[in-house]
Amino acid sequence: MLIDSHCHLDYYRPDEIEAVLARAAAAGVGEMVTIGTRLSQSEVMRRLAETHPNVWFTVGTHPHHAAEQEVPSPEAIAALAEHPRCIGIGEAGLDYFYDKAPRDVQQAVFRAHIRAARLAGVPLAIHARDADADVAAILQEEWDGGGPFAFLLHCFSSGRGLAEAALKLDGHLSFSGILTFPKSQEIRDIARDVPMERLLVETDSPYLAPVPFRGKRNEPGWVAHTARVLAEVKGVSPEAMAATTTANFRRLFRKAAEA
Repeated sequence: MLIDSHCHLDYYRPDEIEAVLARAAAAGVGEMVTIGTRLSQSEVMRRLAETHPNVWFTVGTHPHHAAEQEVPSPEAIAALAEHPRCIGIGEAGLDYFYDKAPRDVQQAVFRAHIRAARLAGVPLAIHARDADADVAAILQEEWDGGGPFAFLLHCFSSGRGLAEAALKLDGHLSFSGILTFPKSQEIRDIARDVPMERLLVETDSPYLAPVPFRGKRNEPGWVAHTARVLAEVKGVSPEAMAATTTANFRRLFRKAAEA
């Protein structure tokens, strides 16, 4: 069984969710996590997870939306994660490519989510784009200042330095369809060197469809194609990679394992 550790089911029309989930099941994807991008929409994530027993959810503020409201308190974010099917915080982080929110606001919101993840005892899904140095610095500062917290760098497409900084702090790396793109050899080289016990797979659907579906609308069932390429990179069978990433998911997202 495979688990799509990061998708956005709320981006599909309500009348097509059942078909998307059915195709995922047919592809061997037994569970998935629908990811929050605005705290104000947490109830939508909750309803999706309550309606579908193979769907988990997270709550968080994507850096694109960091300036849409006051910086939330860690306590307020953590309170939203008390629901039994909420297994993580995020996605949150820094995006200096689009810069849709002032960088100081992005950083403040990112720090609030790190502290919320620590309070709630659940992992943080981190968005990092063109901000490697600041993401690494904030992770280290928060770790040193407040203690350990669990996290993963979602849809990893950053440089080796950020990967190594995350691994040093016991972080995980999740790979998306980007791993399958012909020009992503640097990402495959980084994935090759990540310890097996720190690997996860995801779609980030409906974005970033893997080869051979690149350019089409992505969906959770296609995580199998990313997992197959990751298996090739690591020199293991697809079955072994599925077993490994599923075990890693359950170890990182403990609430899902205990439910």
